[in-house]
Amino acid sequence: MEPKAARLRRGEGLRGEQEDRPSAEGNSEKDRGLDLVQWTRHMEAVKMQLLEQAQGPLMELLDRAMWEAVQSYPPQGGPPPSAPPDSSSKAREPSLGKRKIFIIRKSLLELMLEFDLLIFSFGQLPLALMTWVPMFLSTLLVPYQALRLWARPRAGGAWTLGVGLGCVLLAAHNAVLCVLPVHVALKYQLPPASRCVLVFEQVRLLMKSYSFLREAVPGALCARVGDGKQAPSFSSYLYFLFCPTLIYRKTYPRTPNVRWNYVAKNFAQALGCVLYACFILSRLCVPVFANMSREPFSTRALVLSIMHATLPGIFMLLLIFFAFLHCWLNAFAEMLRFGDRMFYRDWWNSTSFSNYYRTWNVVVHDWLYSYVYQDGLWLLGGRARGAAMLGVFLVSAVVHEYIFCFVLGFFYPVMLILFLVIGGLMNFMMHDRHTGPAWNVLMWTMLFLGQGIQVSLYCQEWYARRHCPLPQTTFWGLVTPRSWSCHT
Repeated sequence: MEPKAARLRRGEGLRGEQEDRPSAEGNSEKDRGLDLVQWTRHMEAVKMQLLEQAQGPLMELLDRAMWEAVQSYPPQGGPPPSAPPDSSSKAREPSLGKRKIFIIRKSLLELMLEFDLLIFSFGQLPLALMTWVPMFLSTLLVPYQALRLWARPRAGGAWTLGVGLGCVLLAAHNAVLCVLPVHVALKYQLPPASRCVLVFEQVRLLMKSYSFLREAVPGALCARVGDGKQAPSFSSYLYFLFCPTLIYRKTYPRTPNVRWNYVAKNFAQALGCVLYACFILSRLCVPVFANMSREPFSTRALVLSIMHATLPGIFMLLLIFFAFLHCWLNAFAEMLRFGDRMFYRDWWNSTSFSNYYRTWNVVVHDWLYSYVYQDGLWLLGGRARGAAMLGVFLVSAVVHEYIFCFVLGFFYPVMLILFLVIGGLMNFMMHDRHTGPAWNVLMWTMLFLGQGIQVSLYCQEWYARRHCPLPQTTFWGLVTPRSWSCHT
């Protein structure tokens, strides 16, 4: 048997151990916390050492990249630096001792404007302007003189002779307007923009001459028999040749004064649109289509090129609309105090192609409606609305295709098919009874697709005719698309 005193001493020892255990566990937790802090400090020190060791190679890599970028833009007037800077020595320099070094370099976001396309497109512009002078003088003098000959009082054979002479003068006038610009463009190989000047003035002067004779001849004949009507004055005809309308009237509503700052702003905006159009062509079209004819033809490549051309195509459409129908016509209207400036309507809200055709270009639409549609109804009878409308589409499509053929220098009836066939079908299918935003979205989708097809096919044909010139000029060679067979 264990003595009682021994048992008591052993129990006290156990209690003492139990009382000492919490203090030992607390000390171990404190030690673990100290170890964690020391380990964190050690990892921070290792991280700083790694960053300091990696800073040197990283700075050297960045300096070499900067030097190579500078090499791509050599300075003018002196040779480029022959070796990259000593980046290792820079990395070892203290931050307070670094100094900025100035070198010849360009901004990262600098816009590189190239005017090669603009200069090429407007080449031989003085020749085009000189050709315009006889075209304008013929329009200024011949139609008005022919009107005066037809308005003479009847006196034996004098009136018949005057009518015949007036017809001869008009034939010569049409020959000047139709033959002279084509002859100059083909003989001197005018570039596209200079051709635009000639063909737009050719079409404009022809439409103005027809409108003047169509509106003034009946009144002049009535004045000849003495019903009190007066023949138009020469000043009214001269004003009509410059004012922004194709419908002749003796008088127009006029504004009280001219805002020359408004004129300058519109001309500046038109010039900006021309520059932006050249930038779009040189950046989004030339790199894609310049070498397309050198690759094998495939349907996939054609579809991708059309999809790529939709954006520059719609940009060109909007630029042409804003530059000509808004800026150019408003500038001339302001200078001439021409009051009626409804040159276009809200065509962008159209839910039908029939409304789009009426509102896109009100100036040309008024001429077509007055002298093709209404005169067609008068000749064919009031019920032949479909035939009269078809005549409007036919005249408009032929003139548009002629303009493209004149400007580009080749015949490729993309515009004729899109305008006459596709546009005619859309005009009858998407009529005015269709309303709602879905139809407007459909119209814009068709516009995007149509512009993409035009830009893609015309650009391909343009470069194909330069990469694959004809060994012998023939009629079928001129009218057959070269892009179908040119794969160099």
